[in-house]
Amino acid sequence: MGLKEKIKSNESLKKLAHWSILIPKQTRPRLWIKLFVNPFYHKKGKGAIVRPRTRMDVVPWNKFELGEDSTIEDFSAINNGVGDVIVGDRSKIGLSNTIIGPVTIGNNIRLAQNITLSGLNHNYEDVSRPIHVQGVSTAAITIEDGTWIGANAVVLAGVTIGKNCVIAAGSIVTKNIPSYSVAAGNPARVLKKYNHETKAWEKA
Repeated sequence: MGLKEKIKSNESLKKLAHWSILIPKQTRPRLWIKLFVNPFYHKKGKGAIVRPRTRMDVVPWNKFELGEDSTIEDFSAINNGVGDVIVGDRSKIGLSNTIIGPVTIGNNIRLAQNITLSGLNHNYEDVSRPIHVQGVSTAAITIEDGTWIGANAVVLAGVTIGKNCVIAAGSIVTKNIPSYSVAAGNPARVLKKYNHETKAWEKA
């Protein structure tokens, strides 16, 4: 049994490891994790930039990857505490985005401002206990290559948005969006699809 498995199987060791990595009662990693662990554990491609005023709540037990020539702009928050956050090549994460894993963002993606992608939900079934002590559930979000998401959009856990889609500003995406689609609204619905035979965008 390896060290990781020993820690997971022993509740006391698990609590100690958790305490040593995260600031108590917060989701933020300790300074020594940021300085001496994350730079060597997580992958950052050539030309990738994380702006200095980005909040990186990134821990070593899940992946964080930022591809070549990709950028995360200021005032964004990235959290991989409950699932991997993976960003492909040449993708731009706009100002004030919130990304909570598990989330996979493909290549050549454009996210505008104030977008939320959250692969996390809080459990709430037991009404005798506060929601925040009932744990969480996760379902992966996938944004495929070439997609553009407009400002103030929200993408919920478990959603896949296909290739070369346009998600209009302010949309709430609750269900999968097929590739080559334009979607808008709350909940978002497909308004147009690209017809590869006629080479034109057509009403859905």
